[in-house]
Amino acid sequence: MARTIAVSGSASGIGESLAGLLRDQGDTVIGVDLKDAEVCADLAGPEGRARAVAEVLDRCGGTLDGVVACAGVSTVLQPPPTAVQSTSSARPTFTDLTVKVNFFGAVALLDGLRPALARAGRPRAAVVGSISATQPVDDAVLRACLDGDEPAALEAAARVVEAGAGNKLYPSSKSALAQWLRRACVTPDWAGAGIPLNAIAPGVVRTPMSAPLFEDERMFKAMNDAVPMPLNGYADAEVIAEALRWLISPANSHMTGQIIYIDGGAEPTLRGPGAF
Repeated sequence: MARTIAVSGSASGIGESLAGLLRDQGDTVIGVDLKDAEVCADLAGPEGRARAVAEVLDRCGGTLDGVVACAGVSTVLQPPPTAVQSTSSARPTFTDLTVKVNFFGAVALLDGLRPALARAGRPRAAVVGSISATQPVDDAVLRACLDGDEPAALEAAARVVEAGAGNKLYPSSKSALAQWLRRACVTPDWAGAGIPLNAIAPGVVRTPMSAPLFEDERMFKAMNDAVPMPLNGYADAEVIAEALRWLISPANSHMTGQIIYIDGGAEPTLRGPGAF
């Protein structure tokens, strides 16, 4: 039976691949992205998040079978000057975007659409995390995110950058997202409403966002050192999309709160057999 699924980040990368797979199997996809989507909204700020939720609800008629939060940014990569600005005359700095989009944008979308999921017969939700969440993080950024205090998180992020440790922001945002998911998934609002909530944590995926990493010799080496992938090397976006498709399928009735590493073996290589 055809279902209606909302997918953020649907205009490129993993989100685009997932949207294509879902449409191919007959589902209706409500894509959310800065441009080239059914709902064009900027998840970096409250207005854009509210717009995304309202327009998705309008398009689905208040009932939604699935939500997948794919949208995200990386502090390693700088956006082009022409990045779309949807709800304000100027977007935040890219440092801000890492925290704003990766954590607060994803959580706002999931929380805002949860009531529509609860009205469906077999609702499912998933997010895209990252192997980087297992790397060192900034405790102040992490705590502020989990407290839901966005201004404090941005202040902490600014201090991290000033201290020359900006590379901790992406892991911090993804670690916070994973921990929020683990906390929320078993609550009455999610498990109690029959909504499985899980995450895929990819290793290195070949997408437009990661392309510069392959083009710079120094960054390429650093990437390989940070994320060793002994099983079949780098993944294409379709590999992650296929796993997400199963997570939000009716077949997944009892898995919730799981962070599934699709990383070519990076996680067991880095953390060893004692972490499971």
